[in-house]
Amino acid sequence: MAPLNRIHIGFFGKMNAGKSSLVNALCGQDVSVVAQEAGTTTDPVKKTMEILGVGPVVLIDTAGIDDASVLGEKRVARTREMLDQVDLAVLVFAEKWTQEDAQLLAICRQKDIPVLCVQNKTDLFAAPVAVAGENVLPFSCKTPDIALLRAEIKKRLPDNLLTADTLLEGIVHAGDEVVLVIPIDTSAPEGRLILPQVQTIRNLLDIGAVAVCVKDTQLDAYLKTHTPKLVITDSQAFKYVSSIVSKKIPLTSFSILFSRLKGNFAWFLSGVSSIDTLADGDKILMLESCSHTVNKCDDIGRVKIPTLLQKKTGKKLNFTFISNLDPLPTDLTAYKLAVQCGGCMVTRNQILRRLEKLHAAGVAVTNYGLAIAYCNGIFARVTEIFSKIK
Repeated sequence: MAPLNRIHIGFFGKMNAGKSSLVNALCGQDVSVVAQEAGTTTDPVKKTMEILGVGPVVLIDTAGIDDASVLGEKRVARTREMLDQVDLAVLVFAEKWTQEDAQLLAICRQKDIPVLCVQNKTDLFAAPVAVAGENVLPFSCKTPDIALLRAEIKKRLPDNLLTADTLLEGIVHAGDEVVLVIPIDTSAPEGRLILPQVQTIRNLLDIGAVAVCVKDTQLDAYLKTHTPKLVITDSQAFKYVSSIVSKKIPLTSFSILFSRLKGNFAWFLSGVSSIDTLADGDKILMLESCSHTVNKCDDIGRVKIPTLLQKKTGKKLNFTFISNLDPLPTDLTAYKLAVQCGGCMVTRNQILRRLEKLHAAGVAVTNYGLAIAYCNGIFARVTEIFSKIK
């Protein structure tokens, strides 16, 4: 089975190293503009595709790390930001391995990012170049050996990226009945389920469990005649759902399941208690991982959780909202707590690199679902099931 999220592969290097040509060759189509002039690629260009033997991926073509133009500094900064988003960095160079290339490799090693070094344009520069500690792949976009390139990419990807992520590993077994509570309110998208709900249903089917979907308004009637092994709800409905579901039935949320899969669950669990230490004026980071239309009344990250935190603490708090995978504030030490969404749209590595920066700065981190449960006084109940996993 393929992983829940596409593997992100970034192509980095100096201007005119042939990064865009390499991406185009791998895709078999013109994804990026190619020209003789240096600096053709300005902002990162992304292309989704399937790579045989790897699965679904996102290829990211970046600007040259040596761009010295008027906007070059911003372009290089954007390129470096992309390092936090990739599962594999393809470092492309041509005739020579330069100091800029070596610095880029050092950053990848520091961030523990797998690397593939490609010496491009070997039809023009036949002399092989050695890179300390790395096996260099000679390549020519004029006569590309795509099968070899694919094989080298696969070889450098960690095994856990090539297998299916499992939301319910150790929790649900074949034949178990699991009830999914899915509110259809003003924040629900028209005509479809959100990704965490879809992926949970698919995971249950793969396990061989029975997935039963109900709206929150249907739950009470359903439980009068059924006793499921587990109830999973949208975190926003925690207070209502927990009042209906018998304490004999395990209860958790989609967001908490994703926090276990995508983030550092131990950090999330321990970080939630810092809510009790918040004081007037403390700064809180609300970390979203996608773009969406903000519902000014019902938005979970921008309205509901800030309201819950201030009600729980009785304090006036200051909130900073980060969308997508936008850079974190420069001075993280100014923040007392960061609350991360489930991260259904991004990869585990992307969230972990964000969390590691916060952890290093001494900022407590937790998750949307865990924070909501804590504020509603049901934290122990909705996390109990994870302590029973062997």
